Amino acid sequence: MTPVRSASAGRPGVYHVPVLLEPVLTLLGNAETVLDCTLGGGGHSAALVEHGARVTGVDRDPRALAAARERLVDAERAGRFRALLGNYANLDGAGLAAAERFDGILLDLGVSSHQFDDPGRGFTFREGAPLDMRMGDDAALDAAGLLNTVDEVDLSALLRNFADEPRAARLAREIVRRRERRAFATADDLVDAIRAVLGPRSGPPDFARIFQAVRIAVNDELAGLERALPALRDRLNPDGVLAVISYHSGEDRLVKHAFREWSRACTCPPRQPMCTCGGVAPGEVLTRRAIVADEAEVADNARARSAKLRAWRRGA
Repeated sequence: MTPVRSASAGRPGVYHVPVLLEPVLTLLGNAETVLDCTLGGGGHSAALVEHGARVTGVDRDPRALAAARERLVDAERAGRFRALLGNYANLDGAGLAAAERFDGILLDLGVSSHQFDDPGRGFTFREGAPLDMRMGDDAALDAAGLLNTVDEVDLSALLRNFADEPRAARLAREIVRRRERRAFATADDLVDAIRAVLGPRSGPPDFARIFQAVRIAVNDELAGLERALPALRDRLNPDGVLAVISYHSGEDRLVKHAFREWSRACTCPPRQPMCTCGGVAPGEVLTRRAIVADEAEVADNARARSAKLRAWRRGA
């Protein structure tokens, strides 16, 4: 079946423009039941419902959940959509029955367009924006709290691992030095620290990379993804497909590695003397290379520029 764009997918003013919508529909278009683990404003879910699926959407952001329910009110009334408040890394806590399985599962990682565009949410480095970055109320600290309390060694590791920052140790030292005089509170405080270390030629690409690293730490995104992937795999029906859209190299590596491991004929530990898994691969990778947005989509939605889509299918 040829995938179709949701009528509202690219309409101005909607909560969130779904990224890589057409390949997602190609991969999940035959699924009768879909778990959308990162519901956002419901863009992917709306298109999947239009494509014939019954969709369960999960999101840790109550505002996103409310927007999605408003967008999909008719589908919810018809029993083709339901929304659950919770974190995809802890679906039991979201109220999803332990025995429930799906034909398709979707993860669209990162920040939605609406979250990023709302200065009050603190995901942006716009002047005066608060340092918040929490995707939901379950985050232990906001960005200001993290920058004001995490020790220098851990700050350095965070910046090195999540931002690939070669001057991570210097920047961590500068953050600690500055917070001793005045606590970090707004985006300006972090931007000024970055400029002090990276120099006057540093600009938006540097700010975006480092702000993203702080956001990943605030929301425990990589650790949450690592925990969630095997749990989501186990919620697939036979022949079910898990599709993941990532925006950060660390996310993409975790997904790529997991899908490759799950596609090996023998999954026993390397030093185990005998094979006990039966020698049959649990499933197969559907995307030899990550699917990326074409020029037209990037021109229409800049958020798609760094998106990578990978998919894996469980065995029959």
